[in-house]
Amino acid sequence: MEGTMSESSAPRFRVLMFPWLAHGHISPYLELSKRLSENNFHICFCSTEINLNFIKKSKTFDEISSIELVQLDLPDLPELPPQHHTTRNLPLHLKSTLERAFYMGKANFQNILSTLKPDLLIYDAPQSWISELAALNHIPSVLFIIVAAVNLSFFYHAVNCGIDGTNEAYPFPAIYYRDYETKKMIAMSQESKESLPEDAAFSPKCFELSSFVLVKSWREIEGKYIDHFSFSCGKKVLALNLLNVQDDDTKEEENNSHIMKFLNGKDESSVIYLSFGSEYYLSKEEREEIAHGLELSNANFIWVLRFPVGDSIALEEALPEGFLERVKERGIVVDGWAPQAKILEHPSTGGFLSHCGWGSVTESMYFGVPLLALPMFYDQFLQARLAEDIGVGIEILRGENGQTNREEVAKAIKMVALENEVGELLREKARELSNQMRGGGEGVLHEAIKKLKDLCSKNK
Repeated sequence: MEGTMSESSAPRFRVLMFPWLAHGHISPYLELSKRLSENNFHICFCSTEINLNFIKKSKTFDEISSIELVQLDLPDLPELPPQHHTTRNLPLHLKSTLERAFYMGKANFQNILSTLKPDLLIYDAPQSWISELAALNHIPSVLFIIVAAVNLSFFYHAVNCGIDGTNEAYPFPAIYYRDYETKKMIAMSQESKESLPEDAAFSPKCFELSSFVLVKSWREIEGKYIDHFSFSCGKKVLALNLLNVQDDDTKEEENNSHIMKFLNGKDESSVIYLSFGSEYYLSKEEREEIAHGLELSNANFIWVLRFPVGDSIALEEALPEGFLERVKERGIVVDGWAPQAKILEHPSTGGFLSHCGWGSVTESMYFGVPLLALPMFYDQFLQARLAEDIGVGIEILRGENGQTNREEVAKAIKMVALENEVGELLREKARELSNQMRGGGEGVLHEAIKKLKDLCSKNK
């Protein structure tokens, strides 16, 4: 019957999009919203006021023909005022407080479900009460994951076989945690368990009520991990080839014209771009080791440094004494923001020194730029291993306790930017992968849209 209807006479389904309160999650959810809107879905996009204000300014928001912004109110905790109801610029020590406040917004989300009565919920926030509330309201739900599938594949293996895999080896030996990473992950998990109720913690329950699973990935990159994850969780998993490059704020562009001028004056593939995302702030020790590593490497670079709101430091104070003067001919340090997509697509950019957030990893791959991986926490560790395993990156080795080392930073930069053979091999593989990522992918999106429409139809 659906095939005989015109698009205008087909039923318009209401989809409630509910990402976690991080911009790295919101951006791909907006991109998926845009695709669904183009296919006759009405989008209700739920987040906190500060995130909704950010969404209104995004270019993607302007491109979505049918979107309704829905505000989720969180309790006003003394240590977490409304401007901190987002992970952007959130001091690290308030992360667990935000997770707790998010859980305390459960009743308000129940009211949203009761009022909107959507045909479908698409969610990713890693707290199992979300899909449970949808089920209680007879609303089907679909999990859309915005980190690499390798994380979920490894997660299910850890759940089934113990975190160190002693009962059964993980089938892909290139993917593993180092000892200091395992300790860090266990400590973070323990902190969440102590501050949050059971239904607010990340667990297999987050997947159980999802009709199927969408993941922001490419089969060309993660085919075997997607299949392993699907087998482990017993769900159909569809990889959506959605790239959400960082929006270029036109107001900021004028202030960053010197960056493009700098790139225009450098040789092809000779500049290393450094950025650690919008949610991680380098410690004083990390800043100093990276700065000294850049000096030792003698390579050209553009380094984006960010500081938490209220804790901003002048660049001269944040970096080793005299550093900016010594590197002024071959390096730029930017405070806060830079046009990442434009930098990565510039022919002078030869490497991306990154924390390996999945958005940054996929952008780097898409633009054919090798990764210099310096993961900090969460999904980043395994995404760094993945980039190295598929031949588009090298990992900067740390000390036994996870400390950043200037010599290792310099060594990796030299390998990519100055030693032609290694760097060229990485760039060749990165370009090859870039071509694969740019071709096709619409078939999976169409399959996902059909499955989503079928779910909504059954719910009518």
